[in-house]
Amino acid sequence: MFGSGKLSKRIIFRRRDNTKRPADELNPGSDASENISTEIENSKDYLKCYFKNSSDLVFGEFEPGSQVKVLIVYIDGLGNTDVLNRDIMHSFIAKAQELDLQKMVETPEKIRSIISVADVTVRYNYAQVAHEILSGASAILIDGMAGALIVNSKLFEKRAVSEPPNEAVVRGPKESFVENLRTNTSLLRRKIRNNNLVITSFELGTQTKTNVAIAYIDGIAKEEVIEKITTRLRAITTDSILDAGYIEQLIEDQKFSLFPTIWNSEKPDVIAGKILEGRVAIFCDGTPHVLTVPTLFIEHFQVSEDYYVRPYLAFVMRLIRIICFFVAIFLPSFYVALQTFHQEMIPTVLLVKMSGAMSGIPLPTLAETILMIFFYEILRESGTRLPGVIGPAISIVGALVVGESAVNAGIVSTTIVIVIALTAICSFAIPSLNEPIIILRLIFVLLAAVLGLFGVICGIFVIMLHIVSLRSFGANYTSPISPFNISDMKDLLIRFPLGFMARRPASTSAANNTRRAGKD
Repeated sequence: MFGSGKLSKRIIFRRRDNTKRPADELNPGSDASENISTEIENSKDYLKCYFKNSSDLVFGEFEPGSQVKVLIVYIDGLGNTDVLNRDIMHSFIAKAQELDLQKMVETPEKIRSIISVADVTVRYNYAQVAHEILSGASAILIDGMAGALIVNSKLFEKRAVSEPPNEAVVRGPKESFVENLRTNTSLLRRKIRNNNLVITSFELGTQTKTNVAIAYIDGIAKEEVIEKITTRLRAITTDSILDAGYIEQLIEDQKFSLFPTIWNSEKPDVIAGKILEGRVAIFCDGTPHVLTVPTLFIEHFQVSEDYYVRPYLAFVMRLIRIICFFVAIFLPSFYVALQTFHQEMIPTVLLVKMSGAMSGIPLPTLAETILMIFFYEILRESGTRLPGVIGPAISIVGALVVGESAVNAGIVSTTIVIVIALTAICSFAIPSLNEPIIILRLIFVLLAAVLGLFGVICGIFVIMLHIVSLRSFGANYTSPISPFNISDMKDLLIRFPLGFMARRPASTSAANNTRRAGKD
């Protein structure tokens, strides 16, 4: 029921029953653009058949002033019954005595003045009405009116804005995006109160019809980037878009590259900062992750907190992240190469200690390294999938038990346990590159086992050539190192004070690349 009291007694609530009309009697699919009938009983039958006897489709019928019948159609759980009661039902019943509805129905636009809701539109065919109902709106059909009034009465359950679970910071904003598209765009509007901030909407997925939006600042974002994104989004013909990850895989430049060429974040301040540098953000309804393009490789080592703290601290933390990146990839491979081919490069005291630890171990260096990496990935994956309360505890206990038991049993050495533990800790410092780190770690371990340090060095050259060749929506992935741009180097490894960064990055911004008047 819409409400309670005397008014509710006038309403007949009808949900869908299990009866089905014969296909030859009524077939909505035969003409998706069929015009709305002036008889609400015909419209009711049509919508019932169109929605395939769905039990959550609600029909509310009442007679204001006993003049004409009014039918309200909405989906249970998507429509706001308070709006239906207060602004539709009461408006019709209160004004029915003053107005002649039988004459007004001849022109649907006149009925709009009765409803106390700002967002009311008129639709004239069933396909449009069904689409609006599926989007959460309510349709009002009146006997004798060859159209339907669409009232914006959407009420979607959504998660409250809270701290980002995957991008925790000590200093800076602690709010994150949610699964509702309009909530996310409003969070962005709060950060950038600029009329040049443009938000353009799309609808993707032939089955899901997911709302997607792109956001950029006109005059700062490059026109060619905006055009590429728009073209690629419109070219998507898949049946479903359930997450921003779908869009990322469908529009990225290098689909088989290990390195992501599209950035994603849950934090409004991060997305706002990237848009202000000339990037374009892509919002997807149903996910808290927002994509930005173009993306540079150096972004994986930058966090929002770098810009909220003193420059020297930002420099130290970026340096630590870069070191962690190399340790997470290359430490196991260097261990395998030194143990297998280059024992002479290990200091004598350390070599003696390692030899003592290796004595009695039945597995070769390569086998024990891969075994420990495999165990670590199992623990990490199980800890991620388990409920948040017990996941970390299981991971820690499992690591201690497996590591200690393996060493005591003489299956692996204490050295490899230390190597894998340090590798795991370092990989946590760069979460956005976790996927390529896992694959590259295994590749370099195999190269080290076959060719030693020579294989590792050859692999490094191949990866460097691959990274240099990558492009993200026209921008060079390794900018500002290649091609070299001395102005953009102020925000690379060493972050200069904000007063010295007077220009936006040349690789991402258009002609209007001036941040502030001052030193350059």
